[in-house]
Amino acid sequence: MTRAVWTRQSLHELLQRDFAGVKVIAVSNREPYIHRRSGARIECVQPASGLTVALDPIMRATGGTWVAHGSGDADRVSVDAFDRVAVPPGEPSYTLRRVWLDPALEERYYYGLANEGLWPLCHIAFHRPVFRRSDWESYREANRIFADAVLEEADGQPAFVFIQDYHFALLPRMLKERNPNLTIAQFWHIPWPNRETFRTFPWKEELLDGLLGNDLLGFHLRDVAAAEMNGLPGARRPSGIDLVGDGGEFVVEPLIVADESPAGHGDLEEDELPAVLGVGLEQVVDGAQAIGNALRVIRAVDADS
Repeated sequence: MTRAVWTRQSLHELLQRDFAGVKVIAVSNREPYIHRRSGARIECVQPASGLTVALDPIMRATGGTWVAHGSGDADRVSVDAFDRVAVPPGEPSYTLRRVWLDPALEERYYYGLANEGLWPLCHIAFHRPVFRRSDWESYREANRIFADAVLEEADGQPAFVFIQDYHFALLPRMLKERNPNLTIAQFWHIPWPNRETFRTFPWKEELLDGLLGNDLLGFHLRDVAAAEMNGLPGARRPSGIDLVGDGGEFVVEPLIVADESPAGHGDLEEDELPAVLGVGLEQVVDGAQAIGNALRVIRAVDADS
C-alpha cells in the first residue's frame, strides 16, 4: 500500500495547480465552527466531526467558502452583513457562509424528512420511515435556501462545489440549472437502499433527478456490498439508481489528509486515517471528465487498509 503524507503546504500547492482560478465551495448542514455564548463571552469552537477533520485542511488550503447552517446561539452576531465570517479563529484561511433556517422549517426538513424518512429508509432499519408531504416540501425549501447561498458565493463564475450528505439531494440540480459553469460533487454518507426498498419513497423520481445534477456522486457502501460490487463485472452502479448520460463508472481511491486541527493528530499517514476519521470504504461515481482533478483531493477511505 502506498504511504503518503499531505501537509497543509503540499495540499496548497496541489490545489493551486489543479484548481487555479476556480473557487472551491463546500456545503454541509453542520458547520465547521460554531459561535456560542459562554457567560459574558462568545467562544468559537470546532465540533467533533469526521467531516470537519477531512475537509477543514482542504478549505484552509484553497481559501474557499464553506456554506452551512448557522446553529450556534451566537452565530448571528458573529457574521458580517453578508452572513460571512473568516475561520479558523486566530488564523483565518477561508470563509464560513452561514445559512439561516426557520425553526419550523428545520424541524420538518432536518428532523423530519432527512432523519425520520431518508435515514431509516437508506439503512433499511427496523424503525419504519415516516414520509410526510409537509416534510418533503420543507426539505425542498431548505435545499432552495442553500442553493441561493451557494450561487451568491459563486457569483456566476466557474466553481467546484462539494456537497455533503443526504440532506441535499435536490441541491445539485438546483445549482446546475442556474449556473451550468459549476462542477458539482456530492458524497452520500449513509448506505444506499436496494431497489425494492427505495421504490417506497414517495418522491423518488425528484430525489434521483436532483442527485443526477452532480458531475461526481459518491456513495458509502458496506464492506460486504463493496466486495460484491468489486467482484462482479456487471455491478457498475449502486442498486436502485440507473445512471444516464455520461456512462459513469466506479472509482475507488484513498483519501490522504493532513490533520492540523486542535485535536493534534499532526500529519497523518494513509493507513492511520480510518481510525481518526471513523469512515469506511467509499465508492465514487464519476460522471464527468472535468471532475478528474477533484479526485486527487477528495478520495475514498478504505477502512481495511
